[in-house]
Amino acid sequence: MSENNNLHTLRHSCEHVLMQAMQRLYPNKFLMAMGPATDDGFYFDFETIGDFKISDENFAEIETEMAKIIKENLPIVRQEITVDEAKKIFADNPYKLDWLEKIDKPIIYKTGEEFTDLCSGPHIESTGKINALKLLSIAGAYWHGDEKNKMLTRIYGTAFDTQKELDEYLHNLEEAKKRDHRKLGRELEIYFYDDEVGQGLPLWLPNGGVLIEELEKLGKEMETKANYKRVKSPHITKESLFLKSGHLPYYADSMFPPMEIDGEKYYLKPMNCPFHHKIFGSKIRSYKDIPIKLAEYGTCYRYEKSGELFGLMRVRSMQMNDAHIYCREDQFEEEFMAVINLYLEYFKIFNIDKYVMRLSTHSKDGLGKKYVDSEALWLKTEDMIRVAMKNKNIKYTEIADEAAFYGPKIDVQVWSAIGKEFSLATNQVDFSVPAKFGLQYTTAEGKYETPLCLHRAPLGTHERMVGFLLEHFAGAFPPWLSPIQAIIIPITDKQLDYALKLGNILKENGIRYEIDDKAETMQNKIRNAAGQKIPYQLIVGGREAQSSDMQVSVRQRDGQDLKSMPLAEFIDKIKTQISTRSLNLIK
Repeated sequence: MSENNNLHTLRHSCEHVLMQAMQRLYPNKFLMAMGPATDDGFYFDFETIGDFKISDENFAEIETEMAKIIKENLPIVRQEITVDEAKKIFADNPYKLDWLEKIDKPIIYKTGEEFTDLCSGPHIESTGKINALKLLSIAGAYWHGDEKNKMLTRIYGTAFDTQKELDEYLHNLEEAKKRDHRKLGRELEIYFYDDEVGQGLPLWLPNGGVLIEELEKLGKEMETKANYKRVKSPHITKESLFLKSGHLPYYADSMFPPMEIDGEKYYLKPMNCPFHHKIFGSKIRSYKDIPIKLAEYGTCYRYEKSGELFGLMRVRSMQMNDAHIYCREDQFEEEFMAVINLYLEYFKIFNIDKYVMRLSTHSKDGLGKKYVDSEALWLKTEDMIRVAMKNKNIKYTEIADEAAFYGPKIDVQVWSAIGKEFSLATNQVDFSVPAKFGLQYTTAEGKYETPLCLHRAPLGTHERMVGFLLEHFAGAFPPWLSPIQAIIIPITDKQLDYALKLGNILKENGIRYEIDDKAETMQNKIRNAAGQKIPYQLIVGGREAQSSDMQVSVRQRDGQDLKSMPLAEFIDKIKTQISTRSLNLIK
């Protein structure tokens, strides 16, 4: 049972065993809703009845009962029935009746003689084939994921073929908790949320501001090398702009409601592309000008549902590493792959060694509804991407029915240092919207042509990128990215003036520093600095303060003691690390 589909089947069966155990333990105290297997395990949603409540304190007794069901080796039997038969079986369960309104040929699975659930399967043959499972957490979840519906209780669990695999997963889960960007963001004073500001609207503290500035600096350097031009656009615009671009109605559910100004509707912008189209179209362009690359570090706003907001990963206010490339068709492959190569450069800088490029394509059923209705152009541009990726030997997978409404795209999934998956970057082809805006350039023959447009954001949003980097580096950022690069620790107040002199020199050399002048022991100060993941501690006592060449005793956050060295030598070393964006500490 090593293949993913078999593991999925095993986990699917575990959620049935979970509900069966709960029915034994808590009869008539809850209503089953639904529960699928997932990539990481399984979950089940249910509604509690009356004053019955359940928490993770119940997990031990539920797991004990699940173990009994597994030991009983009960058969799990599939049965096809009619809708009327299903409605009789589940007459007292509104959630199952809701599902039956959407099903023509219902299927039930019976576990032994006592448990029956409406389910499409598949399942394992019997409960005895389950070897290693664990209940993990409990949460609230809206029915069908819609906040207008009733809030249900959800229990998460996981299962593996062997106890060893489960133990490894639980170990990684504990490590992931330590690296959780929400926890680290709070501890390292990166960002926070405030109820009076609003859900999904992060407030960046000074340390977080440094991270944003460094990412923007990196992005601008890369884009300058690639001949991008920087532009700026407003945060709101008239409804008519999004009607022209086609984002309304395709994107309406992800936009904040409009506001009325002078009798017209205005929207907060969820993306920059319509503004960039206007900038491109602001004057006549020649084929000699093409490609034109317009880049913007702008803030966009998207209405994510409350239940979908998650730390920095799903927010309502986002700063985007955004750009649009307007090019001729014969330039497409070069420009598209230049963006892909940009991804690869970023991966090296951030030590991302596991990633997957996904070609998201359209579906015929979605034409005119989810996608622009032009089958020929869809097929053509999807094939252009395939050819470009193949010519450069870039591996990718295809995902159907996940394209942007205006064209196919490459999405990039990356994995952090502990194997946690993130959706990070995108490279999208737009064959539709430029024509809607009347965008044209003159050819060498004096004719007018409409350019292709590439939408690209290799760093995604800064919010998601910072969240990823917090977990990837466990908050211990490389020196160039670290909000505080060195902390000066005077052993006593007698060395405070010397510490101030050192700080001024660090500042003159562009090194971010702090001085710990708190009335604590040196050991406590060292522990605090290590807890804040500061790369270097510059410890100064009487000997350093009296040195002729401004000595500092350098200690790294990993505990390695580099002994004393002249401040000038330390500055040379750290400046080299910063300028090269090295991932390493001083050797």
